[in-house]
Amino acid sequence: MIKHKKIYKDFFKYAEQDFVPCELCGNQAVDVHHIEARGMGGSKTKDHIVNLMGVCRSCHNKCGANKSFNKKAWDSHLEFMYNYLNGNKEKLEKLVREYVDLQYPD
Repeated sequence: MIKHKKIYKDFFKYAEQDFVPCELCGNQAVDVHHIEARGMGGSKTKDHIVNLMGVCRSCHNKCGANKSFNKKAWDSHLEFMYNYLNGNKEKLEKLVREYVDLQYPD
């Protein structure tokens, strides 16, 4: 399994055959989207749960083609994670700080 897909499925405790909903429309997710693109050649720091969201092909295409839609996807993903964490704001903030620290090391 591709690393970023494994990170996503492990975090949300999805088994291989589970239905994974698109975080944007609720249809079956078939892709794990990097909200902030990895860029050419990839980036190990972008494979973090804060930057990964399950999406259907249609929503994935919209994220790639429309920056405004991708920004809304980011907001939806944070809300999805917040709900998954049962409203534990501190835990979500810790994950976001961890991701930001990876992007902007001292």
